[in-house]
Amino acid sequence: MVKQVTGFDVARRAGVSQPTVSRALRNLPGTSPETRERVLRAAAELSYTPSDAARSLSMRSTRRIAVVSEELTNPYYPELVEPLRRHLAEHDLRTVVVTDTDHRAIGLDALADGSYDGVILTTTSRRSALPRDLSERGVPHVLVNRVLDRAESHSCSVDNRGGAAAIAALLADLGHRRVASIQGPVTTSTGLERGEALRRGLARRGIALRRNATVRTAFGHDPGRAAAHELLGRPDLPTAVVCGNDVIALGVLSAARERGIAVPADLTVIGFDDIPMAGWPLVDLTTVHCDLEALAAAAVDLLVADIRDPGGAPVERRIPVSLVLRGTHGRAGATDATAPRRDPVA
Repeated sequence: MVKQVTGFDVARRAGVSQPTVSRALRNLPGTSPETRERVLRAAAELSYTPSDAARSLSMRSTRRIAVVSEELTNPYYPELVEPLRRHLAEHDLRTVVVTDTDHRAIGLDALADGSYDGVILTTTSRRSALPRDLSERGVPHVLVNRVLDRAESHSCSVDNRGGAAAIAALLADLGHRRVASIQGPVTTSTGLERGEALRRGLARRGIALRRNATVRTAFGHDPGRAAAHELLGRPDLPTAVVCGNDVIALGVLSAARERGIAVPADLTVIGFDDIPMAGWPLVDLTTVHCDLEALAAAAVDLLVADIRDPGGAPVERRIPVSLVLRGTHGRAGATDATAPRRDPVA
């Protein structure tokens, strides 16, 4: 029987480590041109191709996909995990939810021990080493709702900048000049992109988003509520608060109610994501709609393609967003609770 050539054989021939072979064959950052050439030459001499490794992997298929998520007490994540589960099931793949409890990093060994055919990462920070480590272990994966500073893995996210720009235009049209912003951590692409695009969009309309009117916090109700109390307790009360996601916005609404501040008569509050709770009549939140169904479908397509044919160049996809005008926005200085509104944009 002819011995099958493996990545380890290529590594020995090229005089490098097996992870270096994986990185060189995927043309990922961190490998010098000379090293990559040596690896490619060794692979050619041994008649080794990444697709051989893929066929070997598929023979040991588990049909299980790990979905790395924050704790499911955050209502955003169940709304994302469920369409991921359905689209994976269409490919006869089972979903295993791995929660990032207390925001501790998920260990590489737990994801790359052969238990899963692929991994979906929903909580990755901008400079996380985990995607690179998964690539070096040859584990197909895709980032969802996150992108890296250096694109070295497939990713699928929404148009964060476009959504924030639409919010800036709305506030300018409503006459708001004292705008505050409560955004997610700058270590995440969602936190960075939404905050930066809002600032630029307002600046283009002559509205300054002051540094002391911007707060960075976790994507949660209680952090949003605490940040809102900080902003709303100042003498120069903002007329509008833009939030990094809907859950933060719920915290702002809670703080405004506790302080007796009328929304939208005295304060406009705008969220981002359009989770189902945002549309409840009790909440009626003006927000940016993100199509999680389309996001999940695109992410699963990228992952399945990577499982079937690994080694391709990283692909980044962006899902369009739209502004949903409900009941928490109004004109600056309005004296009654009547807000300009139109039918929600689906």
